[in-house]
Amino acid sequence: MQSTRRRGRTWISRLDRYLLGHVSNLPGGNHDDFFRRLSASANQGKLWIGTAAVLALFPGKTRRAAVHGLIAQGVASAVTNVVFKTLLPRTRPLPEHLPVFRFVHPQPTSSSMPSGHSASAVAFAVGAGLVRPALGAALAPAALGVAYSRVHTGAHWPSDVLFGSALGAGAALITRHWWPVRPPIPQTTRMWTTAPALPDGEGLSIVVNTLGGSFKEETASALQEVFPKAHINTVQPDEDLVQRISATADFPGTRALGVWGGDGTVGAAAAAAVERSIPLLVLPGGTLNHFARDAGTGSLKDAVDAANKGEAALADVGVVTAERGLPGNPEVSEMVMLNTSSVGLYPNFVRRREHLQPALGKPLAGVVAMFRTFAAGTPITLTVDGVRHKVWIAYLGRGRFYPRDHAPLIRPVMDDGVLDVRLITADERFARLRLLWSVLTGTVASSGITHLREATEVRIDAGGAPMALAVDGEALAGVRKVAYEVRPRALTYYSPRP
Repeated sequence: MQSTRRRGRTWISRLDRYLLGHVSNLPGGNHDDFFRRLSASANQGKLWIGTAAVLALFPGKTRRAAVHGLIAQGVASAVTNVVFKTLLPRTRPLPEHLPVFRFVHPQPTSSSMPSGHSASAVAFAVGAGLVRPALGAALAPAALGVAYSRVHTGAHWPSDVLFGSALGAGAALITRHWWPVRPPIPQTTRMWTTAPALPDGEGLSIVVNTLGGSFKEETASALQEVFPKAHINTVQPDEDLVQRISATADFPGTRALGVWGGDGTVGAAAAAAVERSIPLLVLPGGTLNHFARDAGTGSLKDAVDAANKGEAALADVGVVTAERGLPGNPEVSEMVMLNTSSVGLYPNFVRRREHLQPALGKPLAGVVAMFRTFAAGTPITLTVDGVRHKVWIAYLGRGRFYPRDHAPLIRPVMDDGVLDVRLITADERFARLRLLWSVLTGTVASSGITHLREATEVRIDAGGAPMALAVDGEALAGVRKVAYEVRPRALTYYSPRP
């Protein structure tokens, strides 16, 4: 066995000397200085860290590619320098093997096998390319140049570079399994249907909630100018919102119900529209306008165009049945859910994220808000569909939201017939550290503490203890049990056709 290993090493050494001899015979020139500078720029990964810093200035896939590349480089560097250089001691090329003017000074003193520079270069390029292939192709020449420079300057034998490059590529592939690429967001699709055309708002009754995030004193008069024939009902803070919505929907001659307000107001209006089988026109009157954005009426112009032309689509609605009060004499309430519902610390996270978002942007605001919320938060014990969990977040979306992590933002399909169920649990060991680490590295969706599934019905029981429930941004305290179900394509809503 030992003789076989010696023969293998001898064969590799002969090949290394043969290839290095060809490099030695290359004529000198400016390229010698270029490769020395290129090799030095990659010392301690400086070249790749600097490249990642520049790429991080561009949000989205480019920034994620930079992070993935750095993670792969870190893994490759650790494995190469800590493990393999210890297991495979080898002398580096001597000055007699290359011209003196080409030789690197000072020469590294660690083991020649494998090349850490090559491992880091290939790991970064492949890791970034797995997220953004065009970027990987652009980085490939630099990575290959660094790898070759280690031979050209006499720092390594060719086999050191080949083995290091293989380790780098392997590190990138392994970290991709641990830190998978986000799946693409599907194209927006609609189940189109017909609805009454409402020229100048004829047949349209609009309820305006003065507590809506974008309400101003001139809001009602401005809407009246846009819809001169519409009936507009303004709800004051001291009035019963649900009663006023019902009165607006029952106004004589109403063929469609319009709503100006936040997501909670839109949900109450949707319940009235579904009950009366009339279409709903959602106007962007809230702070974030989740449903209006997903429906395509995120601007008043788009909403007006859809209403004037009678362009509409169908959406599923969620029905939330909450039980609170004493166990022997519960109080049961039913609500329509158009967007999301949550139990646990999620409402605190969302509130912090929205506060930080104007200054930090969505991605960084999400990370900072997550750290602030969960560094000191306490999980709650819930039974979800008969399975007991310690839960940081129990999140349910009416429809599939993207991205598939702790901060869903986009819902391209409004009638997919499912509840998007996401649990981030504290059942596992070191759950808090794992949660914070996954947020920092962007791996929440693939972490073992995250449980993703889809359902048409979900039941959550707090075991007799009261829990705080949020439905479309509206809080409901003292809830002991809650049940969710989907009513497919129950709501007709105005939406402009492309």
